[in-house]
Amino acid sequence: MSKPTAKSPKDMQPEYDFSAGVRGKYARRHQQGTNVVVLAPDVARIFPNAEAVNDSLRALAQIIRRQKAVAK
Repeated sequence: MSKPTAKSPKDMQPEYDFSAGVRGKYARRHQQGTNVVVLAPDVARIFPNAEAVNDSLRALAQIIRRQKAVAK
């Protein structure tokens, strides 16, 4: 008896339908790159989502700007 051959991830399944796909739809965005920041686990527990992180960083940036303005 022969062993069944394993399918490689490159094999296309019959249910895949890319007929309405748009080639390069996200290419420009991908070229621009991403800015991923990995939070330490203890910090990540404090912030439930990206919006909370961004709001907190904006508030901190505003405080820093005020402190720099006062120091001048």
